[in-house]
Amino acid sequence: MSAHTASAEITFHPEHAEGTKKIWKTFWLLSIITIIELGIGLAIYNIHKGKDPNETLVLMFKGMVCILTLAKAYYIVSIFMHLGDEIRNMIMTIVVPLSLFIWFIIAFLWDGNSWKNLRNTNAGTKEYKVEKVEKPAATEKGAKD
Repeated sequence: MSAHTASAEITFHPEHAEGTKKIWKTFWLLSIITIIELGIGLAIYNIHKGKDPNETLVLMFKGMVCILTLAKAYYIVSIFMHLGDEIRNMIMTIVVPLSLFIWFIIAFLWDGNSWKNLRNTNAGTKEYKVEKVEKPAATEKGAKD
């Protein structure tokens, strides 16, 4: 004999109107942020096309793009991955290792750039020189050809 346990099926009545509004709100918010990011990207492109780009303005625009991208990432994780509905400890379990990973990437990029700048200077003991290579003078034989 086998014993089967029957359990009542649990069903939830979806509230389609509220869920649909949330989806459309998310869609429009992410679309607007993306359009703003594209506009800033085109502005940066046009600034670089100029003869003398304003570096401060370009850095400001790039900072704005980073902030908007982080806002989009936060919203996507909060809504689509349902992290906004979790308890604080669960959120910290995900966010703290992620922030350490980002720090890890920045630290290695910083160290790699430092190594790149010091690799031809005997660890900083001699001055780094950039030498220009001149074209060799044409020989008589080469001039006749």
